[in-house]
Amino acid sequence: MPFQARRSILFFMSDACASPLEIRIEGLTKAFDGHEVLCGVDLEITAGAFIAVVGGSGCGKSVLLNHILGLMQPDSGRVLVADPDRGDGTLLDLAALDADRMADIHVHWGVVFQRNALFSGTVLDNIGLWLEEIGHQSEDAIAATAGRVLAAVGLPSSPDFLAERVEALSGGMAKRIAIARALAMEPRCLFFDEPTTGLDPVTASQIQDLLQSTHVDDRDGRARTTIVVTHDKDLLCRLRPRVVMLHQGRVSFDGPFEAFESSRSPIIRPYFELMPVLHQRGPS
Repeated sequence: MPFQARRSILFFMSDACASPLEIRIEGLTKAFDGHEVLCGVDLEITAGAFIAVVGGSGCGKSVLLNHILGLMQPDSGRVLVADPDRGDGTLLDLAALDADRMADIHVHWGVVFQRNALFSGTVLDNIGLWLEEIGHQSEDAIAATAGRVLAAVGLPSSPDFLAERVEALSGGMAKRIAIARALAMEPRCLFFDEPTTGLDPVTASQIQDLLQSTHVDDRDGRARTTIVVTHDKDLLCRLRPRVVMLHQGRVSFDGPFEAFESSRSPIIRPYFELMPVLHQRGPS
């Protein structure tokens, strides 16, 4: 079976099966200084899905992601997420959660920001901070976890590399460290904000493959829920995820990559052709 077809089947298995919902967005609206960025977004994401959120500059992709992460409050509508403690399909309204409960949710999520958000220090410092502060792991356990997640992203776990300062790493290595850090807490959901922007084509393709491999938990073989905000046309062509396109603050397309790629819609087609230019420009 062709490589891309295997990937496509992997990504859509959870949607084809009767998977429980991981995230439900209902009538989400958000405005800034009188300008409405989200105008009633409705979206359902099942557990184990792989979603690429796309759309032109200023369409609300990052604003939507920030609402899903609980970093913004909607003007109206709701964002509901699966309760990780119950595992029975119960959904929680993020707006109703206090800081402690929100922190409990975030423990089960891994986030890789566009500029990585690594802090000054060593590779081990960056991977180990949350393992120590939240996971209360011992030094030996942290070292073992660091070795496992670094191997998962194709990096060494030698003492010399763990002692490297992240400021000295290349852009591609820094991105891998950010992904390794996100994996360290064994998240059920992974969120990526423009993960390949600013990388050379070879490194970008390596990160695309990493997104595919980290979509599956190496511990139990179960698919995580993965949401990627991107303009990267090559990423879509290689990984063939479910595509959600925002346009003028609403969901204008939601379906398989093949249908997105072949669409002659006057909204989709110009954007699809312009994606490489938007990707080169960086965050929007």
